[in-house]
Amino acid sequence: MNRLWLLILAGISSVVSVHAANKYDNPDTLFVARDGTAEFRNINDAIEVCRAFMEYHKVIFVKKGVYKEKLIIPSWLTNIEICGEDLENTIITYDDHANIKMTTPDGKLMPMGTFRTYTLKIEGSDITIKNITIENNSARLGQAVALHTEGDRLQFINCRFLGHQDTIYTGVGGTRLYFKDCYIEGTTDFIFGPSTAWFEGCTIKSKANSYVTAASTPADQPYGYIFNNCKLIAAEGIDKVYLGRPWRPYAYTLFMNCELGNHINKEGWENWRNPANEKTARYAEYNNRGEGAAIDKRVAWSRQLNKKEAQKITPETVFMMTTDWVIK
Repeated sequence: MNRLWLLILAGISSVVSVHAANKYDNPDTLFVARDGTAEFRNINDAIEVCRAFMEYHKVIFVKKGVYKEKLIIPSWLTNIEICGEDLENTIITYDDHANIKMTTPDGKLMPMGTFRTYTLKIEGSDITIKNITIENNSARLGQAVALHTEGDRLQFINCRFLGHQDTIYTGVGGTRLYFKDCYIEGTTDFIFGPSTAWFEGCTIKSKANSYVTAASTPADQPYGYIFNNCKLIAAEGIDKVYLGRPWRPYAYTLFMNCELGNHINKEGWENWRNPANEKTARYAEYNNRGEGAAIDKRVAWSRQLNKKEAQKITPETVFMMTTDWVIK
């Protein structure tokens, strides 16, 4: 009997030892430094050691530096926060664009396409990105995504998103994203996709005469993109920018309480060369200001909300859940 108990205890001890062998299986912060002064030199290496489906909050703190990495936060990772030491000097960058040639399994060459060009792709849910710059610094040779999202309850706090065409792709309908105090720049359709996304206090810079948004909101999804208390600015010489055009017929985009610069086209919205979209696209504004906010020449198929309608649009109603996951 004593020998049996010894064997059982040895087995238990072995299991505990194996479990404890992963020193990262805890809520302690992981540190990344490109200059080698932390345990990890690459962000991806820190992501790789995180346990799947963590029930605790895990912070990856990234020290100042330029990290040339094409990153994926996979679907099995949750409750991760990637926090930069300094917004302007902590940079994740890559340079893929849609027209780069790829070799297929059968040996043929084909363009990479928009959806493989990301610098950072987030498949997991309950992820926070804070105080960091995400950049696609490719030449202007095609679509080039900086941020590609697929997870739910993602938030981006005090971040910069730099690129040209298609800077931010919110890639899955029904997912909820929250951007607060972020800077976003691009040329054409540089915020696009089907997700529900709330932009609070963000600065949006157009670098070409083109379109800010290209929502593809599903028909049964009540909200798409909402910009609240944001500021729309433009590069020098840019003077004809549309607030949005519908990538899919039921695109939903609302600008409210925003400052719109004089680069915003008086018509406000464009139908993507398809008059049929005017019957379905859900484009609206409320209480905006600035030279680009005049409504007398807006397209007839967009709406101006009244005060009662606008008061109903809050993060709680838009996300259709409690907003405990949102940093206030």
